[in-house]
Amino acid sequence: MTRPITVGVDGSPESLAAVAWAGREAVRRELPLRLVQAWESDDAGEHDAKARDALREAASSLTERHPGLPVSTDLLDAAPVPSLVAEAADAEMLVLGSRGHGVIVGFLLGSVGQQVSAESGRPVVLVRADDRAEQEAAGREIVVGQQGGPDDSAAALEFAFETAAARGAGVRVVRAWSLPAFYEFNPGLMNLLDEAGGLEPYEKKALEEALTPWRERFPEVPVTEHVEIGSAGEVLLSAASRAQLMVVGRRAQRSAVGSRIGSVAHSVMHHAPCPVTVVPPS
Repeated sequence: MTRPITVGVDGSPESLAAVAWAGREAVRRELPLRLVQAWESDDAGEHDAKARDALREAASSLTERHPGLPVSTDLLDAAPVPSLVAEAADAEMLVLGSRGHGVIVGFLLGSVGQQVSAESGRPVVLVRADDRAEQEAAGREIVVGQQGGPDDSAAALEFAFETAAARGAGVRVVRAWSLPAFYEFNPGLMNLLDEAGGLEPYEKKALEEALTPWRERFPEVPVTEHVEIGSAGEVLLSAASRAQLMVVGRRAQRSAVGSRIGSVAHSVMHHAPCPVTVVPPS
């Protein structure tokens, strides 16, 4: 079964940018596009009319830009989070608008987008209102985070390499590392570590091993290995200026107030200036 790319539409500038991003990606991947709007309203009749108009206008703009692209629309009479999570289950990816980035306005990411990203079983792409097609120009990379062993970031790496192959882009794979606390407080261990050349060679080897199957599967995709000491969120964001898309894995955790994503995904979602894809574990 061919999965569509599904977009959550609400008429905002952010969601319209998400629609445009998804249209370009659907053409590249030769996939159908599905536009949905989910809303619970006491005045369903008035809302239905506005929502259908918004969906119709979004679909019309897509077919004008991309003749031949299959586009369907659906108005969902349900709460946004559970209905969008359910829509994502049948999609190749779910694309949503995302508000604001940076130190001051970085936490304006909507609660719906954050919760859907934490609960979705499929990749969720978050797109800013100022996203433009020219930002996908040649030279900008797909930046993806890798951590742990060969299988720990497999889903994120697969999404990054598939996207790069569809776009003719390169992939920058970032692995951040830091010294365990017991090294920092033990001068003897630090001396031994220095004599052995430090931990960076081990981190580079771990990254090479994780990349081996993806290099073999996508030999046409140029790969840059990026190993740097520091927090993963900060190291990834330092590479954001050269990225057309950032891809991060998700470690969802349940709490008393609902699902939460890991700190690295949280940081990148709020502060990266480019679209961000949050990929659940495979």
